[in-house]
Amino acid sequence: LEEAAGETPMLGVPAGVKIYSSVFGVTPTDAGRIADEFERVEPREVNDIDEAAYREGEVRSELRAIVPVPVAPELQSGKQVSSGSVDSLAAGFAREVEPGRTYVFGPGSTVGAIERELGIDPSPLGVDVWRAGLKAEGTEGDDAASDDTESDGQRGAVLARDAAESDILAVLADPVTIVVSPIGGQGFLFGRGNHQISPAVIRRADDIEVVADDEKLDGIDTLHIDTDDAEIDERLEGWLQVRTGRFTTRMVPVA
Repeated sequence: LEEAAGETPMLGVPAGVKIYSSVFGVTPTDAGRIADEFERVEPREVNDIDEAAYREGEVRSELRAIVPVPVAPELQSGKQVSSGSVDSLAAGFAREVEPGRTYVFGPGSTVGAIERELGIDPSPLGVDVWRAGLKAEGTEGDDAASDDTESDGQRGAVLARDAAESDILAVLADPVTIVVSPIGGQGFLFGRGNHQISPAVIRRADDIEVVADDEKLDGIDTLHIDTDDAEIDERLEGWLQVRTGRFTTRMVPVA
C-alpha cells in the first residue's frame, strides 16, 4: 500500500461491512466531498482486522501501511478496536434479561461479552438470536441443545447462530430486543457491519439496546444509521440512551 500510494493521496470509499482505518469517509457522499474540498493531507494508518483472532473472540487490528490521506476530520475517522474490559456492562445487562423475550445480538466484542455472560458462544462477526427462558427441548438440532444456558436462574436457548436476515426473521417471536454496539470512531449502529439486522428485522423489535463502554463513546460525537430505508433511518434519529456499565448510561445524538 505504501508503494502504491507514494506521494499520491489515498481516500477510502466505504463499500463493505468492516471499516477500521481513518482513510475512509463516513459515507460515500462524504468521501466525494473530501476529494472535492480537501486542502491538505496527513499521514494516516491503514489497519486491517485479524479475522482469525476475531472469530476466536479477540478484537485485534494490524497496521498495514501509513499513507497520505486528504483530511476533513468531521467527515472521516478510524474505528477504535480497544479490547478494554466490558465485564461490568455485560454483567449488568445479563441480570436484566426478560424471560420469554427474544434477543437479536449484533456482531462485535462488546455484544459478545454480553452473550458470554449469558453462557452463549457468540459469533463475533455474525448475528445470533437467543430467547430467554426457553428450554433447549423446545428447539431443533444438537447445536441448539448444546447452547442451553443458565443466567440468574433463567434458562435460554440459541435459536439462530451467525444468522442471515431470513434466518433471523424465521425464528423471531415477540417481544424482541435488538442489542448492538456502534462501530467505534465511525459510530454506525445499523447499516455497517450488521446488514443482517435489516429494516424488516428492526420493525419487528419493540426495543433496541445500544451498548458501548465509555472509551468507545469518547471517540464518537454522533451515532449514525444507514439502512437504505428512509423511514427507519428517520425513526431512529434523535437522542439515544447508551448503556456504558452495570448501572451507567449516556445520552448520545443519532443523526
